[in-house]
Amino acid sequence: MLNSKIVGLGHYVPERVVTNEELSGMMDTNNEWIIERTGIEQRRFIDPAKDTVANMAAKATHMALERANLEVSDIDFIVFATITPDYFFPGSGVLLQRELGLESIGALDIRNACSGFIYALSTADAFIKTGMYKTILVIGAEIQSTALDLTTRGRNTAVIFGDGAGAAILQASDHKGVLSTHLHSDGRFAEELYVKDPGSSRPHAERQPEQILDTSSFKVHMNGSMVFKHAVVRFSEVIMEALEKNNLTKDDIDLLIPHQANLRISQFIQKKFELADDKVYNNIMRYGNTTAGSIPIAMSEAFGEGKIKPNDLICLAAFGSGFTWASALIRWS
Repeated sequence: MLNSKIVGLGHYVPERVVTNEELSGMMDTNNEWIIERTGIEQRRFIDPAKDTVANMAAKATHMALERANLEVSDIDFIVFATITPDYFFPGSGVLLQRELGLESIGALDIRNACSGFIYALSTADAFIKTGMYKTILVIGAEIQSTALDLTTRGRNTAVIFGDGAGAAILQASDHKGVLSTHLHSDGRFAEELYVKDPGSSRPHAERQPEQILDTSSFKVHMNGSMVFKHAVVRFSEVIMEALEKNNLTKDDIDLLIPHQANLRISQFIQKKFELADDKVYNNIMRYGNTTAGSIPIAMSEAFGEGKIKPNDLICLAAFGSGFTWASALIRWS
């Protein structure tokens, strides 16, 4: 059986920097309150006149291709993870295909929120192992800012999220790069972190925007304490699952890149696994939670900073809406 490895990483974040001080002018909050609860100091918001989920993904893709010394035409397939597609349908995968000027290759969209990138990575890995494709573009990209309630009513979620895109290019390899991936879900908690609308299971009148007076169901609802409680447990479980699958221990991890949901969660996991500061990569303080984009953006930055080196063992882990959680172990080459 073939193996897959990551040969290129790229990312893009919008130019507009939104600080905690700026948000303090929109709602009853302050810099200290936000940092204490989330660790976030700033985030990026798109310019609606020029940024889309698809074109941010395209910019991240071009960086990844350049680092991999590949051309756009080398891409055989696209797996696109996002919960904020440019359109309700079609998905952003085909829009990215158009942005890149590719013709007729397949594009698959994945909607697993914060775990989306690892789900997409796992899907691409499986496709390559079967020999169906040789070079797959994996994307995690989101625009959250335009859906946020930037008032005191929405501050618990509005201070958390940001926009951005990350890309990874996987290719077939004789040597194991992606060692294993592990995917889980528990739909009993779906409504603890979700956006209800636009959903299809509504009476006709409730599905027509011109007839909607109450738009609160279009906003993010999050039971923060419930999410935190489950996240710290599931993060630990899924990291251990990956290590045990490969007969490795926490001491073998060279770099843990967790989904950037909350700095407190990352610090809790770091302490539990007794990892030194240089073995955990966090950038949530700069970008906030970019959902499916957070892990590939962080990977790309870590690579650019020289923190991912040949033969390093990289562990990816995520938890989020669904609830879903996932991990991947990668031997860098």
